Amino acid sequence: MIKVEKISFKYKRQTVFTDFNLTVAEGKVYGLLGKNGAGKSTLLYLITGLLKARKGKLFYNGIDVSKRKPATLNDVFIVPEEFMLPSISLRKYLSVNSPFYPRFSAEQLKQNLSHFDLDADRNINLGDLSMGQKKKVFMSFALSTNTSLLIMDEPTNGLDIPGKSQFKKFIASNMTDERTIIISTHQVRDIEKLIEHVIILDNSDILLDASTADICSRLYFAEGVDNYDPDKALYAVPSLNGFSVITANDNEDETVLNLETLFNATLSNTGSIKAMFNPKNTSL
Repeated sequence: MIKVEKISFKYKRQTVFTDFNLTVAEGKVYGLLGKNGAGKSTLLYLITGLLKARKGKLFYNGIDVSKRKPATLNDVFIVPEEFMLPSISLRKYLSVNSPFYPRFSAEQLKQNLSHFDLDADRNINLGDLSMGQKKKVFMSFALSTNTSLLIMDEPTNGLDIPGKSQFKKFIASNMTDERTIIISTHQVRDIEKLIEHVIILDNSDILLDASTADICSRLYFAEGVDNYDPDKALYAVPSLNGFSVITANDNEDETVLNLETLFNATLSNTGSIKAMFNPKNTSL
């Protein structure tokens, strides 16, 4: 679905990507992780054509996204970390924006709003809503456009605890085999049960690019253990109930992904993780 070929991008004083490559397949929920300043948001804006690479190409279903063609624009939706909704009624907002998306579903919007316990009253003024409510409305609209690609940058920021729990059901109920969702976040526990593929980014370097199934077949996650063998541990950190430990899953035991531990392990033990998932080219 998405192919990024040797792109380079820089702001005035900061180089973000140099000869960067990435492929994103159709029909999966991706988790895009990285430290602050690693280039996550920049990559998302490049993928949608909101930013243009200085070198290289980005293709969406074979179309150069920098051309901003209607066939791309009406099939891609991005929910940025920060956004504004106008002080108009929901009815007016829909009349202005929904025609841009051929597969928009009013019935689906109603269902999405109900996931967040919001009334689908079209006379409600968007300007009167709290920031958390605005995010819920905007995400509900985003899913209702039924674009093949949905990108969400820090979607759970600003949501209350019930909202974060509802978010998981909200995404799961809207996922299809034809839709790809990329979620970039620091709130890894909010998406841990949703994602099917993990990308950990460090500027022009991809530290990890693997499915959750592949990760759990190669790595074993142990939580709350009293002790561990430091010679076998790829990563270990104290937790409330002992230690969180990652080891090689040599026996192919069933394990549960801990995304926060995986992220920290990848940053602290990059060489070993890269060698395990990409042994022929650990520099990616």
